[in-house]
Amino acid sequence: MLDPSSSEEESDGIVEEESKEVMAPQAGSRISPSRTSESSGGLQPGSRGSSARPSSPSPSAVSEHEKEEVEKLHREEEERKKKLQLYVFVMRCIAYPFNAKQPTDMARRQQKITKQQLQTVKDRFESFLKGDTQIVADEAFINAVQSYYEVFLKSDRVAKMVQMGGFSALDCREVFKRHIEKRVRSLPEIDGLSKETVLSSWMAKFDTIYRGDEDPRKAQQRMTASAASELILSKDQLYEMFQQILGIKKFEHQLLYQACQLDNLDEQAAQIRRELDGRLQMADQIARAGKFPKFVSKEMEAMYIEELKSSVNQLMANLESVPVSKGGEFKLQKLKKGHNTSIIDMGQEDENQLSKSDVVLSFTLEVVIMEVQGLKSLAPNRIVYCTMEVEGGEKLQTDQAEASKPTWGTQGDFTTTHPLPGVKVKLFTESTGVLALEDKELGRVVLHPTPNSPKAAELHKMTLTKACPDHDLKIKLAVRMDKPQNMKHCGYLWAFGKNVWKRWKKRFFVLVQVSQYTFAMCSYREKKAEPQELLQLDGYTVDYTDPQPGLDGGRAFFNAVKGGEGDTVIFASDDEQDRILWVQAMYRATGQSHKPVPPTQVQKLNSKGGASAQMDAPISQFYADRAQKHGMDEFISANPCSFDHAQLFEMVQHLTLEHRINDSFASLGWFSPGQVFVLDEYCARNGVRGCHRHLCYLGDLLGRSDTGAMIDPTLLHYSFAFCASHVHGNRPDGLGTVAVEEKERFEEIKERLRVLLENQIVNFRYCFPFGRPEGALKATLSLLERVLMKDIVTPVPPEEVKGVIRKCLEQAAEINYQRIKEYATAEGKRREMYEHPVYCLASQVMDLTIQNAGQVATPAKKLEDTIRLAELVIEVLQQNEDHHAEAFAWWTDLMVEHAEHFLSLYAVDMDAALEIQSPESWDSFPLFQLLNDFLRLDYHLCNGKFHKHLQDLYAPLVVRYVDLMETSIAQSIHRGFEREGWEPVKSLTSNLPNVNLPNVNLQIPKVPNLPAALPVSGLSVNLPQMPSFSTPSWMAAIYDSDNGSGTSEDLFWKLDALQTFIRDLHWPEEEFAKHLDNRIKTMSSDMIENCVKRTRMAFESKLTKSSRSTDFRIPLSICTMFNVMVDAKDQSAKLCAMEMGSEKQKHSEIDERIESSVKEMISLLVAKFVAILESVLAKISRYDEGTLFSSFLSFTVKAASKYVDVPKPGMDVADGYVTFVRHSQDILRDKVNEEVYIERLFDQWYTGTMDLLGRWLTERMDQQLHVYQLKILIRIVKKKYRDFRLQGVLDSTLNSKMYETVRTRLTVEEASASVREGGMQGISMKDSDEEDEEDD
Repeated sequence: MLDPSSSEEESDGIVEEESKEVMAPQAGSRISPSRTSESSGGLQPGSRGSSARPSSPSPSAVSEHEKEEVEKLHREEEERKKKLQLYVFVMRCIAYPFNAKQPTDMARRQQKITKQQLQTVKDRFESFLKGDTQIVADEAFINAVQSYYEVFLKSDRVAKMVQMGGFSALDCREVFKRHIEKRVRSLPEIDGLSKETVLSSWMAKFDTIYRGDEDPRKAQQRMTASAASELILSKDQLYEMFQQILGIKKFEHQLLYQACQLDNLDEQAAQIRRELDGRLQMADQIARAGKFPKFVSKEMEAMYIEELKSSVNQLMANLESVPVSKGGEFKLQKLKKGHNTSIIDMGQEDENQLSKSDVVLSFTLEVVIMEVQGLKSLAPNRIVYCTMEVEGGEKLQTDQAEASKPTWGTQGDFTTTHPLPGVKVKLFTESTGVLALEDKELGRVVLHPTPNSPKAAELHKMTLTKACPDHDLKIKLAVRMDKPQNMKHCGYLWAFGKNVWKRWKKRFFVLVQVSQYTFAMCSYREKKAEPQELLQLDGYTVDYTDPQPGLDGGRAFFNAVKGGEGDTVIFASDDEQDRILWVQAMYRATGQSHKPVPPTQVQKLNSKGGASAQMDAPISQFYADRAQKHGMDEFISANPCSFDHAQLFEMVQHLTLEHRINDSFASLGWFSPGQVFVLDEYCARNGVRGCHRHLCYLGDLLGRSDTGAMIDPTLLHYSFAFCASHVHGNRPDGLGTVAVEEKERFEEIKERLRVLLENQIVNFRYCFPFGRPEGALKATLSLLERVLMKDIVTPVPPEEVKGVIRKCLEQAAEINYQRIKEYATAEGKRREMYEHPVYCLASQVMDLTIQNAGQVATPAKKLEDTIRLAELVIEVLQQNEDHHAEAFAWWTDLMVEHAEHFLSLYAVDMDAALEIQSPESWDSFPLFQLLNDFLRLDYHLCNGKFHKHLQDLYAPLVVRYVDLMETSIAQSIHRGFEREGWEPVKSLTSNLPNVNLPNVNLQIPKVPNLPAALPVSGLSVNLPQMPSFSTPSWMAAIYDSDNGSGTSEDLFWKLDALQTFIRDLHWPEEEFAKHLDNRIKTMSSDMIENCVKRTRMAFESKLTKSSRSTDFRIPLSICTMFNVMVDAKDQSAKLCAMEMGSEKQKHSEIDERIESSVKEMISLLVAKFVAILESVLAKISRYDEGTLFSSFLSFTVKAASKYVDVPKPGMDVADGYVTFVRHSQDILRDKVNEEVYIERLFDQWYTGTMDLLGRWLTERMDQQLHVYQLKILIRIVKKKYRDFRLQGVLDSTLNSKMYETVRTRLTVEEASASVREGGMQGISMKDSDEEDEEDD
């Protein structure tokens, strides 16, 4: 905007340049409507007025086309004129506001996100998820961002919210914060790291991702600048904003600004006083003519007039409260208006008369002494100085200077209350005489400045004293006298009146503003603070007049006439410019409606005295002339009271809202503080009724909402409450009158609002996606309750509100389900397309293929689609709970009904999909698990209508499944043990490749679940497939189950899988869940018991068929059977453990059965070991003393030993037995996985064999052992003792009484043999290092 105080040449140049294109048609259009078509060429660049006339088929067609063009241009011209006139009124509101202020407590609006910005944000998050950024994040944060990206950013509802203009960066951040809060709260506690710290860290990373590569400092600067413009706007910014709103060009604003004198506060205050006076007169005219608006009752007509006058009184009070100056203390006791006294108590008029003491002026003077010229009589080195004083004030002195160079530049500041003060400046020189007491005065000058006096330094001739021989002494000084705020004009006038200034005489006058409605014309004498005479201008009208005969003096006349009393005061100035200034100033002061027009137009400035001080009048007149030239005078001089401001305000509010909706802020319909300020001021100043304002606002907001804009329901609630309160007589703005039009329009708006609110509740997921804007849905529900009220006192019955909301939520359930069903269908078709590359041959082929793909739906495909639809259903319900449940806190039961209705719609499709499934198929269990896991954790939906329906569907299926599993497992045990080779599964599968389990391509957890620790990639289904229920031979390797047999591992896996399946079902009904659990555990107990019996029988059979010699080697099958027992014990603890009495007893019986079977198996194996030792002892029994075979062997060996080296008989027997023992120990230790069983077996093995040796020696107590028998026994006993000690047999068992007996006997026999045979050839019961080396 150009500065209104710019020079004439600059402003004129700009206007002339721009007017070449635009102003000609504007000027032409205001002269006559008939010339509109001729002058519209500049207004419409695309007009064909100046182009060659096109050929037309007929003259009638051409004339019709021209007529339409003329009408169109005429409408556009009328619209332009209306906007210009409206802009004049808005400018005045901005220039001099006295009712409203820019609010500082409004919520700050965030910058809206555009479609391009949303795509940029998506790209940034996608780059993060791909790892293209340098942001370090853990898996939990990445998963949270992935979910946020998929669920929120890629949602079509977010795209719609962007299109509606209600989506900001704050919404992005708040949704993510709410999204991660539950995730962070569910994380395990970490010492030294609080969850608040984790949350803050995640939010900081989110901000980094969202910001991308932008410099945060620049972003902060942009935010600060935008926030500042959103809070407070300067006048220039407000002018510029409403130029954009109303489509006003810059040069048009400049013309209007200068012609309206918007920078002149006095002119604006006077304009307000004239407007208020006009409104009072209009109220009287309405009362006299009886042309009232149509009210709901006749009694309101009288009240209407009182309201009009009361509103004007309030405006007068507001204007009166605006400070005028710091001087006058006078305050009117009552509001006065000269031209309309209908609201003034005339009996108190005398109390409001001014006295001379009420008029107080205060002036500041600046006296600057520059230099003295013509000082020649003094010696050059003489000291001179000046003094200055204002009469009645203190005296100031300049610095000293030499007479050869008397310059100073010293300034003195003074304050005075005299409009015509006397300023004395004296020149002194220092006296050189010894006896001189005072300095010598050389000269003086006395000035009487006024605020109109020149401000520049001037030479003044000094009055010389006798002591100064110089004759032409001049002093150069400047006197600047300021103009107080309450002094509107001053100068010398001739005046003559009836009651004051009764002599035609030239006096110094000052126009003083005592308050906003009190002005006085005061005459002053020199050196006087109080006026000599004064005239209070209340009720006077000023105008130009012709020269009065008989009055000598003065050249330009004007007068002030008081209406009704005929009191006239005649004034005259010495110059025409001064008269214009006086008339303009008094015109502002009187507040009269008539605007004086000078008889002649002054085009050039008068170059005589006072021209520089009187620049305002000619320039303002020039601006007025230029505005008239360009067709703007009709807008400037238009009487505001003659316009329908209700209609004009509706227009400006509509255009302002349109501008606000389209700006860069997510306003949701809220005006900016600057816009609120201007609209408030306009309404107050021009008497726009509050109800009309809010009805128009509601209409515009509803229209915007219908076209897709996002509007804050709180804003709707505020305006609706105001209108409802007004229509029902509660006077929110002090108005008790209700117009019929207001009431009818309110009912129309109320119905529109009700329809809108119900539609928003029906589409709450799409009108308020993810709970944004925050609190909007809750405010919508609250507003609906208010709209349903019949009046503002009687609350609507809760059941009625509940019924409306229930109906809305029922429709919402149907709409939501229909939309997700359509989304799932489209998603399924896209997935089919991508799974078949042949579909990508051409777009037409793809479309055709996609259409045909949906026509064939196999049961498996139908089930897969149903499961995907279930995921979407759960997602919708979870989002409703997360983002919308708080808004429906008062209607929780209705939200539960909404969810049940929503699920009932899904139940129809679910039942149809399950109905076509094969009775032998169990692929639908994941659907139950998915739905049940969600429903059982929801307090309101658990065991609800849909949940019970789901249980009724699946209960028979579960029972049948368990029955078939029980039969299959029993059959597999029977067939398995019949064919069982008892080879350990691990040894069979150690060389097999890693084989993945079958994977059904469903994106949800499948049932039953294998343990999570299994190292199987792609494992998603572990349910045994019907009808065989067979387990792969490599399953045990995957299961890692301690070398059990194939049959046992298959059994235990199936039992565990079945129990896991039942457990993961989380059946919600307690009784049925207990029944299933008890049945499964009872079945497991019976199956394990059967497995134990079959294993015990197979163990005994295996041992019976095995060899009894030292060649016997324990087969792996024996170890496998032991391991089956170990597994059975472990699995029974897991699969059969129950807490109830009889079942617990059943579990203990299984443990006892397993334990007794293990004891029997150990006893059988020990008996086998004892039998093998018996076979060894039987071999050496042939050497018993006294037998024929013993004598023959002894003789043969002795005879043969003389010729050859005969091997020692019996050592191979001992070595074979020792080898057997050691091999058996190693196999058992390595292959049997239960240490307790091994220790028990070794203890019994050692004890049994030692007892056998003891009995064998006891039977030969009376016989002497053969040397070969002795050697074998010593080797066996010593090796056995040492080996079992190495295997961990306790010393108490090793050093038993039987061992001591055997050891003693062998020691005695060894001694006898040494004497008899001459030595044992190194074999002895004593331990030695050589034997240890032999063992090694």
